[in-house]
Amino acid sequence: MANTQTRKADHLRICLEEDVQFRQLTNGLEKYRFTHACLPELNLDRVDLTTTFLGKKLGAPLLISSMTGGTEQAKLINYRLAEAAQNYRLAMGVGSQRVAVENPDVAYTFAIRDAAPDALLFANLGAVQLNYTYGLEQCLRVVEILSADALILHLNPLQECIQPKGDTNFNGLLDKIQLLCEKISVPVIAKEVGNGISVAMAEKLIAAGVDAIDVAGAGGTSWAKVEGERAENNLQRRLGNTFADWGIPTAECIVQIRDSYPDIPLIASGGLRNGMEVAKTIALGADLAGLAFPFLQAADDSPSALDELVQILMAEIRTVLFCTGNSNLAELKRSNVLAKIS
Repeated sequence: MANTQTRKADHLRICLEEDVQFRQLTNGLEKYRFTHACLPELNLDRVDLTTTFLGKKLGAPLLISSMTGGTEQAKLINYRLAEAAQNYRLAMGVGSQRVAVENPDVAYTFAIRDAAPDALLFANLGAVQLNYTYGLEQCLRVVEILSADALILHLNPLQECIQPKGDTNFNGLLDKIQLLCEKISVPVIAKEVGNGISVAMAEKLIAAGVDAIDVAGAGGTSWAKVEGERAENNLQRRLGNTFADWGIPTAECIVQIRDSYPDIPLIASGGLRNGMEVAKTIALGADLAGLAFPFLQAADDSPSALDELVQILMAEIRTVLFCTGNSNLAELKRSNVLAKIS
């Protein structure tokens, strides 16, 4: 129990203080360029960023991606993020709530619904825990802590390989995910943690009954590097280094999954750092774009830094729409204004 809390504190510190970004592999979005419209025939003030995801209206296609929980610092960050989600009508996911199942005394660090009464909130558990005594009861518990609108099941085989005493039995997990999807009363979102979901994996997850997919592709924070920083021996350090750039770029995941599954609710995350990249993922077929590291940095700084970040992201997305001649996100998706350049 204390180990899980210590791990959460380590993860926060390492993500904020160490260089744990992908080294060479990118999110793939630099391979695309928008076609500029010199005469957009629009009023910038009328450009509409609103969208709907899992039945809830959002002020912008932004998800504050799953990051943290379980410690006092995490509670402060989660509350700041929740207030931003409420103020700007954004979606928000919390970090893995396993720590709150193991130790109910820290559940309050995730219980942010009072700060975000109208926001689209996602609870979060590692899918692999279904092979380690967890079932419907624990999944409902984490949904209840958050009064969540949906449950993220995160998939992190590489991280578990490198993590000291990681949970590495992923055998037979798909059947358990299917059983959970049949029984649970909220939508289930399958999410990677930064190594991507291929179209072949998406096919299996969709067949098992997941309601949405968050590709969480390569190009941002490398959890192999994060766990390498926490290594207790040379083997783990070496694994963290060898696999630091492992994964499928975010853009690739989005294009392939959307091509095969035109209707599945799809979240793009993994290395997104500005509103132009957000707009690129929407143009490629994503419904929502998730950012973690930029929000973590801003929330750790101050509420005003967080406000500034959201306003910048929204201004960047709005500028893309305006300068490509699209008045809303649905038009952007249909418009064919994103060209592949290599």
